[in-house]
Amino acid sequence: MTLEHINPQGMHLNPAFSQGIIVPASARILHVGGQNAVGADGEVVGKGDIGKQTEQALANMLKVIEAAGCELENLFKVTLVIQQGVDLRPGFAAWMKVWGQRANPPVVTALMVAGLAHPDFLIEIEAQVLLP
Repeated sequence: MTLEHINPQGMHLNPAFSQGIIVPASARILHVGGQNAVGADGEVVGKGDIGKQTEQALANMLKVIEAAGCELENLFKVTLVIQQGVDLRPGFAAWMKVWGQRANPPVVTALMVAGLAHPDFLIEIEAQVLLP
């Protein structure tokens, strides 16, 4: 089962995200709940550092994806929830380290909010992944 990436001519082509993705009707989908910068010990990683927090949230997301028997290439939707006023560029750099030069990036939505579930959280990442 494959995803169909839609990037129409005349729209910005970005290596970090696709404009649209068609998921096959019979697909099984893994919904990854909001992942944040909490390490295995329950402590917040990278307090005050959006880059380090994004790295930890992505590592947590990848653990869930791998536990479900999926690969990063099956990721088709990412939602970033970011603390208002935080510069996302270091977080974007962390994402590009993980995604690398892979073709067909997921669709991405980024939201700036007044606060997250814990006062030290700067980012939370949700994902949807096509199961094999």
